[in-house]
Amino acid sequence: MKLKSLIVAVLMLATSVVMAAEYTVEMKNNGVDGSMVFEPAVVRAEVGDTIHFVPTAMGHNAQTVKGLVPEGATTWKGKMNKPVSVTLDKEGVYVYKCRPHTVMAMVGVVVAGNAVNLEQIKADSAALSGKFVTNKDRLTSYLDQLK
Repeated sequence: MKLKSLIVAVLMLATSVVMAAEYTVEMKNNGVDGSMVFEPAVVRAEVGDTIHFVPTAMGHNAQTVKGLVPEGATTWKGKMNKPVSVTLDKEGVYVYKCRPHTVMAMVGVVVAGNAVNLEQIKADSAALSGKFVTNKDRLTSYLDQLK
């Protein structure tokens, strides 16, 4: 009986690894939402999926915003002008930014599975949005897409 349970567990794990998806988010000077954007700006994924952030112009990075990720989630901080990849390890909403272009609201959102922390993220994102000089409603607009 133990052997059968072990085989089932191994097969389930193997299936979940095979089914993990990969997404590419481009860091752009100009895009569908205006200047200094991530495209796509909102990614709906699952826990275990991988997001690849790829610069298409110089002067960008991608990094999580402190306090705007699921509790206990792995955060990331990509180097300037370099791609960075992250595998989502907790369910919920992740907010990320381009450090040098935060004032221009170069931000994006990933939701892994269900947006279980959405209300907390919305409440806590006011401090970040307050730093925006342009595109002041960009993050709110992205978070509203998760309803």
